[in-house]
Amino acid sequence: MIFSNKAKNISPSLTLAITAKVKEMKKNGIDVIGFGAGEPDFNTPKNIQNAAIKAMKDGFTKYTAASGIIELKKAIINKFKKDNNLTYDISQIIVSNGAKQCISNVFQAILNPMDEVIISSPYWVTYPELVKLYDGVPVIISTEEKNSFKFNVEDLKRVVTPKTKAIILNSPNNPTGTVYLKEEIQEIAEFCRKHDIFIISDEIYEKLIYGDFKHTSIASINEDAFNRTIVINGLSKTYAMTGWRVGYAASGNTEIIKLMSNIQGHTTANPNSIAQYASVEALDGDQSSVEFMISQFKDRRNYMVEKINSINNLSCTNPEGAFYVMMNISKLIGKKINGEIINGSIDFAESLLDDSKVGVVPGDAFGVSEYVRLSYATSMENIKSGLDRIDNFVSKIN
Repeated sequence: MIFSNKAKNISPSLTLAITAKVKEMKKNGIDVIGFGAGEPDFNTPKNIQNAAIKAMKDGFTKYTAASGIIELKKAIINKFKKDNNLTYDISQIIVSNGAKQCISNVFQAILNPMDEVIISSPYWVTYPELVKLYDGVPVIISTEEKNSFKFNVEDLKRVVTPKTKAIILNSPNNPTGTVYLKEEIQEIAEFCRKHDIFIISDEIYEKLIYGDFKHTSIASINEDAFNRTIVINGLSKTYAMTGWRVGYAASGNTEIIKLMSNIQGHTTANPNSIAQYASVEALDGDQSSVEFMISQFKDRRNYMVEKINSINNLSCTNPEGAFYVMMNISKLIGKKINGEIINGSIDFAESLLDDSKVGVVPGDAFGVSEYVRLSYATSMENIKSGLDRIDNFVSKIN
């Protein structure tokens, strides 16, 4: 039998693979600490749980409109107005099975064969794979730690071509935690206007920002940016609702949302009805649980950054948002552990897991081999113990 060449060319998710391996080790009684999962360790807040229970009892367990219920779309519209100074109507909103499906829908809606999508590295693992899945070409811009892992207009000028269809902006960024400033976003918006490029703005981590940094949605810059931007967001990270699978997208260009809705109608149809009603409560209800989670993430980030930078031959920058740290292991590449040479992030991650029972995500998953990603969306106890193990592991490398 012959299988799809397109499907065979899609790489598996290293982040999901690491998380699954750590879970399997725990299931087998092994004392392992995982820094891989991109999900809050908190349970979904009680008020959201109760809204789901009420929805079930009230009989809201049937099919909904493929693009989502009106009540949730209205809550999303209110959220955009309140948080981002963006004004959308019902026809400009789609609710999907997670933000990942929203991004998938976007690429299906806008890409033709060999269209190019500009993506900055380090990138979220799924971006280039989805572009390839829908016959596009990912064009990678490499960014540097000394520049806070940000790309700028000069970087864009070097890679833009007549085939450039879209650019992905992810702020706050996974995996680096970088937050783009308003002035930087304005320059990117102007570049996209000049070259008539779609902007896919992944803002799933927008609430998880620390210190004085502020989130600016590129769609709010001006009318042109509003019309060419597809904003991607969801409930997973902010409200500890990863398993509920509710994401949403908005665009000033109603035709894009219509195309995305048609695509979704023929693939998954509506998102889970119960989860949608729970999401209304998440957006409209008490936000104190969000504030609590952010304060906990900030404390964990501060400890993780300080500890990593105290370990010989390791370093990291201080992430401004999300809940990840990119740990620089470049000084260890070429050295040996247990007789094996560390050639890059995959070797480091595998040796760390085998030797010290700590799971991290290799930077190769994000397009860089001199880093590994650690999530601080886990308990402080795990963070302290895991980093102590990493400290001990690194001391054995020579």
